[in-house]
Amino acid sequence: MRTGFISLLLVMTLVGCSSKPSPQAPSTQPTSPSGRYSMTHDKAPVSPPDVSKVPDAVPRYEPLSRGGNRSPYEVFGQTYTVMPSADGYRESGTASWYGMKFHGHLTSNGEVYDMYEMTAAHKSLPIPSYVRVTNLDNGQSVVVRVNDRGPFHHDRLIDLSYAAAYRLDILQRGTGRVHVEAITPSPSGQMLASATAVNSRTPAASTSLRASHDRRYLQIGAFASEAAARNVQQQVMPFATGFGVGIYTAYPSGSPIYRVKIGPLNVGESLDNLIASLAGAGFHSPHLVAEP
Repeated sequence: MRTGFISLLLVMTLVGCSSKPSPQAPSTQPTSPSGRYSMTHDKAPVSPPDVSKVPDAVPRYEPLSRGGNRSPYEVFGQTYTVMPSADGYRESGTASWYGMKFHGHLTSNGEVYDMYEMTAAHKSLPIPSYVRVTNLDNGQSVVVRVNDRGPFHHDRLIDLSYAAAYRLDILQRGTGRVHVEAITPSPSGQMLASATAVNSRTPAASTSLRASHDRRYLQIGAFASEAAARNVQQQVMPFATGFGVGIYTAYPSGSPIYRVKIGPLNVGESLDNLIASLAGAGFHSPHLVAEP
């Protein structure tokens, strides 16, 4: 009887065990989003280096890269066309930025994205291209090298690196109103665009004007608000004694942009002292512009 009872109990136990769902084994692989990126959402670095002194990209002639210039191309069902040249490109719109999610990954032309360099992504400019990006709310501007595609949102014009966004003060908001203007060096090294950077952060030989048929100005900033432009004009005037400081209105994309400029400047005139004074007052992004 004991033997039969034990045998019956064993059978019932085995049947009971087989009817229970087995517990899930814990995964030995970390959960990660699909695709080549290890992060689902982009974000800023936790302990970034000081990028306030990262210099602007220096425009130089480069042939089109083998990667990133296929045209037309399609992303998310939308077709885009790459422009044959950046010459004369000017447009205003919204800038965003991209950081850690893409840091260390390949850009559209096969380079490695470094969020601490002065680079950008654009949907249609040829790669590589150089552009000056001006924050229309504060007048700050930077020069970046376009080496990637994006941003693929209908309301975004350009995606900036973390460093460029920091310099333009749009990190906290995530986006900002900007004006983008191409700088296109020729194979001889001559700048074909009107904007020539004057880097006040790096000591250099005397900055002076060469003979030209164009009138030369030192542009301090560009703004969407006339009131903001007038405020900057008043701040600049004490440091530009002997120079005219004017506000010039343009409509590159249908909406007015108010540019604060010093000039016209005389040929051979040294700008070192003026640029140093402006830098001391917090105006770190002046650049020479030529107008016929």
